[in-house]
Amino acid sequence: MEKFRNGNWWREKWEITWKNTLVTTAILAGVTAVAGLYHMLSEGSVNIVMFYTVALIFIPRFTRGYVPGIVAAMVSVGCVNYLFTYPYFCWDFSMKGYPVTFFCMLVIAVAVSAVTSYTKQQSGILASQEKKLMEAEKERMRANLLRAVSHDLRTPLTGIIGASSSYLENEAFLSEDKKRDMVRHIGEDANWLLNMVENLLTVTRIRDDSASVNKSLEPVEEVMAEAVRRFKKRIPEAKVKVSLPDEFIMVPMDAMLIEQVLINLMENAFYHAHSEREMELYAGTEGSSAVFCVKDYGTGIEPDRLKTIFDGEASTGSGEADSYRGMGIGLSICKTIITAHGGTIEARNHGGGAEIRFTLPGE
Repeated sequence: MEKFRNGNWWREKWEITWKNTLVTTAILAGVTAVAGLYHMLSEGSVNIVMFYTVALIFIPRFTRGYVPGIVAAMVSVGCVNYLFTYPYFCWDFSMKGYPVTFFCMLVIAVAVSAVTSYTKQQSGILASQEKKLMEAEKERMRANLLRAVSHDLRTPLTGIIGASSSYLENEAFLSEDKKRDMVRHIGEDANWLLNMVENLLTVTRIRDDSASVNKSLEPVEEVMAEAVRRFKKRIPEAKVKVSLPDEFIMVPMDAMLIEQVLINLMENAFYHAHSEREMELYAGTEGSSAVFCVKDYGTGIEPDRLKTIFDGEASTGSGEADSYRGMGIGLSICKTIITAHGGTIEARNHGGGAEIRFTLPGE
C-alpha cells in the first residue's frame, strides 16, 4: 500500500500513460496518413493492412506495457474497416475475413509487445549489473589508490622531515658537503611527491560518472615524443631508446593521460630495473589497436607479483630504490587510465628484464 501513497509512483504512472498515448497516437496517425496516400494513388486496399502491421511492430518498441499494442491493434482494424474498405466511412463487421484480420493483428500486437517488454527487461537487468560491476571496479581502484598513496607518500615525507630536522638541529656541526647532500635528498623527495600529486591530478581528468575519458585522434609519434621529453626533463640521466612504427598512426586518446602513463612506466623502469642498460620504448599495431611497450633489461618482476602489480600494492622488493619509491600508485594509475580508454595493460618478464605493454583501441 505504501507505493499507492507515494506521489512519485502516481507521477511516474501518469507520465508513462501520457507517453504511451502520445507515441501510439502519433504512429497511428502517421501510418493512416501514409495508407491514405497509398490508397488514393493505387486505388486499392489490398496492402493497407501491412501498413498497420508495421505500426504494430513499432508501437511496442517505443511504449511500455501491453496495453498500447492491444489498443493499437483494435484501432488499426477499425481504421482498415472504416476508412479503407468499401463501403467507405461505414462500419461493416460482417465482412468476410474480418474476424481473421482482427485476430491476426491482435496476436501480432501481443506477441511483439511481449517480446519487446522481455527484451527491455533483460536490457535493464544487464545495464544494472554492468553499472554495479563498474561501481565495484571504481571502488576497488579507489581503495587501491588510497593504499598506494599511504605507502608511497609516507617514505618521502619521513625523509623530508628527518633531513630538515637534522639540518636545523646540527647545522653548526655539518660539513658543506653533508649539507648539500641533505638538501639534495630533500629536493629529490619533494620532486617525487610532486610527481605523485601530478599523477593524482591526472586521474581527476577521468569523468567520475562514467569512468571514461574525452578522446580525440592523436598521432602516436607526437605523444611518445612529448612523454620522453617530459621524462628526460625530470630525470636527465635516464637513457631511453625510442622505436617508432614506419606507418603514421592516429589513435583516439586523451594525449595528456597517455603521456602520463608512458612517463610512469619509464620512471618505474628507471628506478626498479637496477640496470645501466638503456630502456626501450616502442609502439606498433595489432589489428585495429595500437600497442605501446616499455622494456627494461634489469632484475625483472617477481613472478608472484605479475598479476597484482597494477592493483596499487606497495613494492616488496629489496634495495634502496624499492624502499624509496614504491611501484604502487604509478602503476595503479596507469591501469585506471588505460581501462578508461577501453584498452588493456599487462606486465611480464622477457628473460633479460621486464616489459609492460598496453593497448589502445583504434577507430
